[in-house]
Amino acid sequence: MAKVSKQPKPNSLHQLVQTNFLFRDLEDGFLAEYLKLEDLKVEKLFSNRPIYTAFMPDEYLDALYLIVEEGLVIVRSAPLDRIISISYPKGCFGMRSLPFSHGLATRAFPSLVEAYKTTHIIKIPLENIEKIYENSELFRQRYCKLFELREKFQYHLLNCSSYPPQAVASLLRGLIYQERELGNQPDSHGRYVFDLPVDVIARSCQLNQRTVEQVLKGLQQEKLIEVVKDNDISGDLIQVIDPEALKEVYSATRDKVSWWPLR
Repeated sequence: MAKVSKQPKPNSLHQLVQTNFLFRDLEDGFLAEYLKLEDLKVEKLFSNRPIYTAFMPDEYLDALYLIVEEGLVIVRSAPLDRIISISYPKGCFGMRSLPFSHGLATRAFPSLVEAYKTTHIIKIPLENIEKIYENSELFRQRYCKLFELREKFQYHLLNCSSYPPQAVASLLRGLIYQERELGNQPDSHGRYVFDLPVDVIARSCQLNQRTVEQVLKGLQQEKLIEVVKDNDISGDLIQVIDPEALKEVYSATRDKVSWWPLR
């Protein structure tokens, strides 16, 4: 369920240009020519509420969703209820359900798109997206990149073996690749921070929550990650301290991580 703001914020176009992957660094004048302030719909998506079901036969969306603040949006597959996509602020979702470009060929089985946490988004009508797509080579390149990143994220999930450390490391590597390619991370110290509740990790890796907690504890002991406590009441923020060392866990098979099972 979504709550619609009465009118967009005056700086909505500026937000797009400065923060979102698709629109970052596009000239204000060009963007204003194809995207008027009155075209934008600012909404607040409430946590644990469905937004839409992707890939329904002969059903498409009429707008693209851009995450501007807070938020954690997931896609759930059926019947295993596995999380197959995770979107954060400065990213977007819905392009695979738009009836143009790669969206016409990207069809899968029905999947629930849900705001896992309260999320602030801007909806841009399909008509406007098509016009910008037709008139900007940079925008076309980035739009195609979004489809590539979705496929590569699912590729990382395919490497989630039944070996718990590798499964969790596969998810983290997938998010690192995704957010790096989007230009959202790392920070100035080369570290990545993700809002990753234990339940989200468990549903992504097909593990139980207790096992996930033990793997996270082991990764902390090995100084590969740490839980960020400052300014985060939920305790769900995970900071990857050493992305390169995490690759060793990602590529490990059974009995090749000395600290697992955790002692």
